[in-house]
Amino acid sequence: MSTARSYPDVARPVHRSNDYHELPATEKQIGYARALAKRSGIVLPWNALGDRKSLSAWIEARQNDADRGGFSNYPSSKQVAFAERIARHKQRQVPQECFRDRAMMSRWIDSNR
Repeated sequence: MSTARSYPDVARPVHRSNDYHELPATEKQIGYARALAKRSGIVLPWNALGDRKSLSAWIEARQNDADRGGFSNYPSSKQVAFAERIARHKQRQVPQECFRDRAMMSRWIDSNR
């Protein structure tokens, strides 16, 4: 039989289950969700704050929306660095159009490994 401990300085209720879906959202998660909502101009729904799983789903859906900016199609700095390292090793140039398209850079890397 397990008993829940109660600490006077802890504001969160003590949960008796280790199930991920029943754990409350963390302060860090809530803070990030609020910042994401503010940046996106969206209202953060209260029902999303209920537990970690629902808040994670809400954050993931909004992150994908926020990531579709003007530079989202450009290759990452890690992709560029890796491609340049391959090019130096093979004594080739990375085509300029690869620096403007993430998928094209990925194909170039895959074909020149």
